[in-house]
This record gives sequence, C-alpha cells and structure tokens, in this order.
Amino acid sequence: MKQSTRIMLGKHGWRVDRFVHNYLYFLFYYPYVRGLGLFVRSLKYLTWCRPLVPAGKMVFNRYHSKVLSYEDTRKIFALNEDVHIDSVGNKRIIPYAYATRIIFQEPEFIAVMDCPCKKATGAAPEDLNSCIAVGRGVASFWLEHCGKYNPRKVSQEEALAIIDRFRKTGHITQAFLKVATGGSTGVICNCHPDSCVSLQATRLACGIDKSLSMTAASGYSVRYDEDRCGRCRKCEQTCPFGAIVFVDGQRSYEPGKCLGCELCVQQCPQDAISLYADPEKVLPLDLDMIRSRSHPPHTPR
Repeated sequence: MKQSTRIMLGKHGWRVDRFVHNYLYFLFYYPYVRGLGLFVRSLKYLTWCRPLVPAGKMVFNRYHSKVLSYEDTRKIFALNEDVHIDSVGNKRIIPYAYATRIIFQEPEFIAVMDCPCKKATGAAPEDLNSCIAVGRGVASFWLEHCGKYNPRKVSQEEALAIIDRFRKTGHITQAFLKVATGGSTGVICNCHPDSCVSLQATRLACGIDKSLSMTAASGYSVRYDEDRCGRCRKCEQTCPFGAIVFVDGQRSYEPGKCLGCELCVQQCPQDAISLYADPEKVLPLDLDMIRSRSHPPHTPR
C-alpha cells in the first residue's frame, strides 16, 4: 500500500466507506465530475420540481465550496505551520451542516493537477492544470495515483503565481470541501462560471429554490469611490455574478449577488473599489482572524 493511501485511510478511521469514496473520487476524478456535470445541466429542465429541494440541500451540505478573496488566498499559500480548526463556529465561515473543517497539514507540500470541470466542459488545454492541493495528504495522493491528470509538485510561490494568472482572466478562487474527502479544506481551485460545475450547479439550483447553493460567499462586499471612478465599466465586465451594472452611466451594485471574489477590486484601473468584511454576510476564511478567535491573545492581569 502506498504511503498516500495509508494517510487517506488513517484520516477516515473506522469510516471505511468514506475512505473508499475518497479513493475512487480522486482516482476517477474526471468521469465523476463529468457525470455530475451532466446531472447539473439537466437541472434547467427541473426548475418546477419542488421535491428536489431537500435532496439538493442534502447534497450541498456534503459537497460545496467557499469563495476566497485574493488576500485570504495569499495567506493560505504563505503558511509554514499546520492549521487544525474543527468547531461548530466554523459554520459561521462555511455555512453548511457537515463539511466545515479548516485543516491544512504540511501546507508547504503542494501539488497542481488538471481540473475535471474544465476538462468536462471543454476548456482550453493550457487552462486545465489548475486544481491545487495544499497539504501532503491530498497532494501526495495526486502525485502517486493520478498520473493521467498530470499532477506535479509546486512551491508555494508557484501555486500563488497560478492563482494570479487565472484571476487575471476572470477566474475566482474557491476552497472545496467534501464529506467523503474528510470534510475539510485542502483543494483550492481556479473557477470560471463557463467551466465550473460547482458554480453552474448553484446557478441552476437557485432556479428551483433561492436557498439552494453549493457556493458560500467569501464574506466580503465592496465599497465604491464615485470620485475616483472613470466610468470605464471594467468592474461590470469583470463581475462573474452580475452584481455591478451601469445604467445610463450610473453604477448599480447589489451586495446580495456579490460573492466577494475581489476580481473587480483587482481589475479597477482607478482603484475606485475596495473590499470590506460585510457584517451582513458569513465570516471570511481569513486565517489570521480565525486563529485569533480560536486562540485569543493573553491579557495580563
């Protein structure tokens, strides 16, 4: 048995069923996600079917993602120590019932592999190698078992350069969580609405019920400085969620549609937009904030 298989088996303990699911999920990553994509595309014909709502919630509670701002992503790729935060408070960050553990073990051990979503949706070949595993557990499994998906070991700097490259072409950054893979963080992907099965699932599921979503917002909204704005409409063109619209030269912003991905902030040539933690939304996956809440500083008496 390969070392990465032992690590995976140990992670699941007595839940051998989850180990088998985890093992097969990554071993047959592409057909698994391709099948999911076919199901997702069928949802547009089932928006009338209310009985799908409880089934959708059951699935999304077990397999979902968290949108990351660029700065929160950078903090993940700067880790030089393990992070293990598993508490009910995590649901304020990742608002789902089960897969909410924030764990990065040996975070400097990183691998990148072909994205099954991009492969299934016919994305450009040069964009396929974009799924990133942070931590020896998942990364070593990819390297030892998933040769057909072109895995390769990268440094933290190389991983962040991959993120930078995709964000410049309208890809948002997401952390994926799945009960069958341990219910924790570990896979960071570069996702575009045209080629991400997860984002497509959320969009179509919301056509059945607005409460159905497998995409958790980052926890941020954006502020706008009208005096700086040059009305170039770059933010409107960049936003993947239609949260920013210009009508007759006037900018309109809907915080409820904004997932706080920060693309508009990075793309604005006039620096007229800034990000802030929105108290009306879930908490960000900000490692500094999370660790300070878990281990508040000692105040001498």
